Amino acid sequence: MFIWSYWTAIGSKPAGPSKAFSLPSAEKELYEREEQAETQQEILKRVARNLPVYTRTAGGAIRYCDHCQLIKPDRCHHCSTCEMCVLKMDHHCPWVNNCVGFSNYKYFILFLAYASLYCVVICATVIKYFIKFWTKQLPDTHAKFHILFLFFVATLFFISILSLLSYHLWLVGKNRTTIEAFRAPVFTNGPDKSGFSLGFRRNVAEVFGSEAKYWIFPVFSSLGDGHSFVTRSVHIDPEQANSILQQNGKSQSPADGEAHPVRTADDSKEKTDGGQIVSVTMESEP
Repeated sequence: MFIWSYWTAIGSKPAGPSKAFSLPSAEKELYEREEQAETQQEILKRVARNLPVYTRTAGGAIRYCDHCQLIKPDRCHHCSTCEMCVLKMDHHCPWVNNCVGFSNYKYFILFLAYASLYCVVICATVIKYFIKFWTKQLPDTHAKFHILFLFFVATLFFISILSLLSYHLWLVGKNRTTIEAFRAPVFTNGPDKSGFSLGFRRNVAEVFGSEAKYWIFPVFSSLGDGHSFVTRSVHIDPEQANSILQQNGKSQSPADGEAHPVRTADDSKEKTDGGQIVSVTMESEP
């Protein structure tokens, strides 16, 4: 299980945004010709109206990647090492020489979990010889130094990996990425670290899936398509509520590229500061 999860974390290709987030040729030509940032933002806003994009830059602008030349989906970031935009990017991990994001975040967590368990097994099988070493009951051979080295290395790796695993499990429970933990995502109504949190059970289901029987295996079972995410509260025009909820309720499997409804959304409206807030709740299908 350790080797399986490790190689899936390494071998899974980072998922990038679909062509729907690229600028149409006419708008792209206008954007590249325009020199004023304000006018460029107007062009991006026109295109973003048809996309399920709710997050903004710290200055309130549409998030656009000049390298990939596309509007960034929510939770998507550009990786300078992979030289591409990665959906729901968490971080670039040198341990797996890969970007950890929407396509392999579950595999990465399972890799940490099975690595921790592997270290426990090593320590448990070596500890009796380790005790004999300290009580001078072990035969005086070169092997005793191997046992000492093995026990200390397994213990140190267990402590470091367990701390990293605990941190990422905390992130899963909060429905945050490492990037969002350090820098809160900015919505149209301001920054909100818990903007994507839907409650502990639903947050776990976002990463591991709605069927518990697949949780322990490094097979893809995460919900959604990585391009759009249900949020706690999104400021939108009431006339656009139904269409945006439909877009949030669609999922695309990385394997076949076809859209499937995997979750529904219930919305409730309430007045706040003279505006409309649509509270969206995710419900996973059985």
